[in-house]
Amino acid sequence: MPSSALWYAIVNRIDAYILRNLAHATLITALSLTSIVWLTQALRLMDYIVNQGVGLDVFLLLTLLVLPSLLLMILPLALCLAVVFVYARLKQDSELVVMEAVGLNNMQLARPALMAAAAVTLTGYVIAALIMPYAYARYHDMQAYLRNNYASLLLQEGVFNTPVPGLTVFVRERDGEGNLKGLLVHDTREQGKSITMMAEEGKLLHGPHGPRFQLMHGNRQEMDKGKLSLLNFDSYGLDMSLYAKGMGARAQDESEMYVNELLATDGLSADAILQRRAELHLRIQWPALAFTMALAVVATLLSGEYSRRGQSKRVAVSLLLAGVIAVMAVALRGLMARHGIYVAMGYLTVILPVLAALTVLADPHASTPRRFSLQPAGAKT
Repeated sequence: MPSSALWYAIVNRIDAYILRNLAHATLITALSLTSIVWLTQALRLMDYIVNQGVGLDVFLLLTLLVLPSLLLMILPLALCLAVVFVYARLKQDSELVVMEAVGLNNMQLARPALMAAAAVTLTGYVIAALIMPYAYARYHDMQAYLRNNYASLLLQEGVFNTPVPGLTVFVRERDGEGNLKGLLVHDTREQGKSITMMAEEGKLLHGPHGPRFQLMHGNRQEMDKGKLSLLNFDSYGLDMSLYAKGMGARAQDESEMYVNELLATDGLSADAILQRRAELHLRIQWPALAFTMALAVVATLLSGEYSRRGQSKRVAVSLLLAGVIAVMAVALRGLMARHGIYVAMGYLTVILPVLAALTVLADPHASTPRRFSLQPAGAKT
């Protein structure tokens, strides 16, 4: 038997070797999955460039602000796939067999996966508690600004825009200098009264009292209680506050609230409190799934005897188990806001696989190092 110092040095080298492989595989998997999902989100946001004329820098900032929420969801899955890949390869290449022959038990072999899971879980909690609320708040603020901004509402070509109920804006054409042609503004927000303005040309101007919409060569028609009044004009200045009317402050979403805000209940309805509590429980449960799935997968891969025929069945079982855990966690997301039993089920989804995996890894029969003989099969000892 090696000395204690040498033994711990060997164990530490093995831990570092497996952990390094897990880190590389997790980073590559997370980067690949995040890139795919991020691309789909970016395509959804292309409307801001195509129709609303925002700059590329604003578009990139919008897409970057969704990354924290994507990473929060993807990191546990990326680690799970990395654990499957690394441990299956180590077993296929007989490296785990050598490690077991040295004297490492299953719990010791699983330790690098647990260390990686702890790091990913901690990262997930930092994202969920601090980074994601900030990024989501910025994202929703920018979305609301672009949606309600007068330029984006009035400068879309060939589209009947309805920025607020009862208000329609149409611009036939615009040039690179901001000159507009073929304008129509129809306002029916006030009951019993409608205003229609048409102009051949127009332009947005920025004055000391805020933006103004300058209409040229057109008319203004007002229908008030069945009476029609018509005004022809060569130039007509329209205060942009007309279009801002009715665009109140947006409601804050639970995803952009910090933990202390999710815990607040003053002045909230019962449904609103349930929504906030569900979001809080989700932020507690989802990062912990990195630990749950990684432990369940590594326990499945390390249990049982080594087979030269490969580990495809055991890999398939581990992936299926991880998939069931992830699907249950996702399915319970929308149910936790309805009844407390679903919250308890969410925590059981996180805890029960961990207890089962620890039981398997701590099994003395499964953990007994397997000894191998160099003699040919059938030879007498």
